[in-house]
Amino acid sequence: MGGLTKVFGLTLAGALAAAAAGCGCCKNVSGNQVNNVIETGKAGWLKRAMTDSIARIAGEYPGEIGVAVIYEIPEGGKMDTVAVNNAAVYPMMSVFKLHQALAVCRELDRMGVSLDTVMTIRREGLDPKTWSPMLREHSEPVIELSVGDLLRYTLSQSDNNASNLMFRRLVDVARTDSFVATLIPREDFRIAYTEEEMSADHGRAYANRTSPLGVAMLMRRLFTERLMSGKKQEFVKRTLAECATGKDRIVAPLIGKEGVRVAHKTGSGYVENGVLAAHNDVAYVQLPGGRAYTLAVLVKDFKGNEAEASKAVARISEAVYGLLK
Repeated sequence: MGGLTKVFGLTLAGALAAAAAGCGCCKNVSGNQVNNVIETGKAGWLKRAMTDSIARIAGEYPGEIGVAVIYEIPEGGKMDTVAVNNAAVYPMMSVFKLHQALAVCRELDRMGVSLDTVMTIRREGLDPKTWSPMLREHSEPVIELSVGDLLRYTLSQSDNNASNLMFRRLVDVARTDSFVATLIPREDFRIAYTEEEMSADHGRAYANRTSPLGVAMLMRRLFTERLMSGKKQEFVKRTLAECATGKDRIVAPLIGKEGVRVAHKTGSGYVENGVLAAHNDVAYVQLPGGRAYTLAVLVKDFKGNEAEASKAVARISEAVYGLLK
């Protein structure tokens, strides 16, 4: 059995309002979109059932599992949240490439530069040992790729070389961290290191941390509010819908469901001494009829393998979908 499971039933009005107020790029966006819900009747039953189901599943596994769901109450159109183990202690791993993509696109907007802008990359400056589909697909000594191509590699295939390159040449870690703090509360996340720096010292992965609710808020804002120029935002959303990694996590129980569309970003941690540091997924799930929900499942210090951790994430996803469909 897992450790102590902390359960929170939360509302987001204050947090989102504060985030929107601090965001210089979102002047036309209202953050006050999630309302307080009286936990009675059908709405109260739904919240309790979801909280209980998530907490029960999370408690069955040998690690800490944090979960956040932002969802529309079927009757009334109001938004509500459920969160379990919602502390800002989960290593993001490659989930932070979502944060990076938003910062890069905002910087390109500021400079008046398009996603078609080409960058010249010397192959000898890339890490041949890290996860990098880009490096495998381009054998030429001098690689020319657009910024859009680099973002596609990071978002859909979680490419580490592409991420490191954009941190070095477009928006560094500190500026990325500062920008994201205009979108979600500062206490919910921190970005301190690149993939390259985490590879050199695996302990640094724990400094790139988030709460489940923090990353769920960020994903939801991307899909429901204007955060950047329309073309760039649609590109990011479309690329997340093409994500090729982690199909055995949140996506697994949703495959083949009629009218269900999923956009998501995964992050996977290092395994040391039989402990999996992180195994994450955050998704925006669109249901038939126009309803949608955001789900973040973050796994920390899991004493098992990736397949077992993926099963835990998939079970939580299945339980949430079963209640919200």
